[in-house]
Amino acid sequence: MKRTHTCGELKGKNEDEKVILAGWVDKRRDHGGLIFVDLRDRYGITQLVFDPVKGDALFNKVKGLRHEYVIQIQGTVSMRPDGMINKNMPTGEIEVLVDDCTILNASETPPFLVEDDVSATEEMRLKYRYLDLRRKVLQRNLLMRHKIMNAMRNFLDDKEFIEIETPFLMKSTPEGARDFLVPSRIHKGRFYALPQSPQTYKQLLMISGFDRYFQIVKCFRDEDLRADRQPEFTQLDMEMSFIDEQDIFTVVEDLMAVLFKAILDIDIQRPIPRLTFSEAMSKYGVDKPDLRFGMEIRDIGQHVADCDFKIFTETIRKGGMVGALVLEGGARYSRKQTDGLNQFVVDLGGKGVLTAKVGDPGWDSSLSKFFSADDIKEVNRDINAKPGDLLLIIADEKKNVQRYLGHLRLKLGRDEGLIPEGSYALSWVTDFPLLEYDEDEERYVAMHHPFTSPQLDDVAELDQSPGNVKARAYDLVLNGHEIAGGSIRNHIYEHQMKVFSLLKIDQEEAKEKFGFLLDALKLGAPPHGGIAFGLDRLAMIFAGVNSLRDVIAFPKTTAALSLMDGSPSTVSKVQLKELGLKLLGQDD
Repeated sequence: MKRTHTCGELKGKNEDEKVILAGWVDKRRDHGGLIFVDLRDRYGITQLVFDPVKGDALFNKVKGLRHEYVIQIQGTVSMRPDGMINKNMPTGEIEVLVDDCTILNASETPPFLVEDDVSATEEMRLKYRYLDLRRKVLQRNLLMRHKIMNAMRNFLDDKEFIEIETPFLMKSTPEGARDFLVPSRIHKGRFYALPQSPQTYKQLLMISGFDRYFQIVKCFRDEDLRADRQPEFTQLDMEMSFIDEQDIFTVVEDLMAVLFKAILDIDIQRPIPRLTFSEAMSKYGVDKPDLRFGMEIRDIGQHVADCDFKIFTETIRKGGMVGALVLEGGARYSRKQTDGLNQFVVDLGGKGVLTAKVGDPGWDSSLSKFFSADDIKEVNRDINAKPGDLLLIIADEKKNVQRYLGHLRLKLGRDEGLIPEGSYALSWVTDFPLLEYDEDEERYVAMHHPFTSPQLDDVAELDQSPGNVKARAYDLVLNGHEIAGGSIRNHIYEHQMKVFSLLKIDQEEAKEKFGFLLDALKLGAPPHGGIAFGLDRLAMIFAGVNSLRDVIAFPKTTAALSLMDGSPSTVSKVQLKELGLKLLGQDD
């Protein structure tokens, strides 16, 4: 017989109903005369009561029940006695008096208990991921992920976007992260690549006349991993024709409003605030700033350029920067704590951080002897430092100062509890450089990707000052995470070839790697642009967790391993031979 209800829906209104439930044994408690069993499925938990008056056969069967046994029961819904109601459970006002029980499957002793506050290591939980996924917290995360995707699809369908699937086996066009390669059995010595994104395909769809495309798609990048990165990840990919940046912003902001309301019941501020890349770096030291708290980086170079402290004056003379953070109330920090902040910067690769406790008057710092009282007052006034605050100062190349103070800002924000619980801050970051110079490769590389259009006013600068050219690119940032990024594309063949030449991709190489797209650009390509959301990262933030692994059903470790199924694994010599491959050092 099929179940009549789930384990999360029975209430007082169901009193005296005959029901059939099925699920896993969550807990079993023997109270002498009665045995209580908590039955669990993904919808919730229902308390079962086994009474010996129902017969020895039933009672003896339930005595053998253990954690994770799969059972089916028939019984009658009954109100719990006064004083026994569990207000923390949706089904806490009722219990089911069991008439019959069928063991659908027994379970060996599980390697860890299925509970939210699990004590098992992450490695153990990933090895037995199917057990881990029985936990309510992970099931809630995956249900929320499902709702995000459903809301995305419904919204985009209403906006006349068409979901079109693109190939997983494609041409390798390495210009960014490493490709995952797939050898061809039929064409030995040739390889497919798994897509890092559907970038070229979605541009081809625009050229094909599908002016509003989207796809929730798997992407693959063979790169070093961390908590918010996986070798295979999911993104919402979007592309539109006959548009400009504002059209992208409008659609995305409408989508974000829908998602925040549907998932978190929050009304977001619109329009979403915008920062240029230059503003983000100068104020927060990172191009994905966390705007949930202040503590902006301040440039104090004008105040220290003529002081007696040579480190400051030499840095300014060489074109560097002297930057500062103000930690309100930070003067309470001990020497051990300030030494810890210094070591934090050193571990990042910096030379350290200088500190000054703001007093009334003056600074409590070894720096104070290099400045007059008026100079100190002027610095304090400019950066709004008050008695009791702590100044953290770094002198170095501008990019280093911004980077180290940016990391220090985030550390202090977390350590000092400056980030409001349950808060969300969205922002657009725009006006990225089109190119950045790679010292190791001695060439320019694309900051986003090589198909990004330069800003129209900067096209003339491509020949004279390519490093100063701004891109028609934009990122959407949430709580210090880049959750989406995109750009207006090069739809004119000559512009695309110009960008390739700056990247030192000559015509022959461009034709070999991207000939199919270049040919298409010469056959009536419309103006187009798009954006891609990191769905895993967005789900991670909405779920309030710190790891992508908590919102992905079967994730990999930071070493790109699947502990559950043992992949990647070795394959037989027969399989390798079929593919025309041979491992180094392998005998025939």
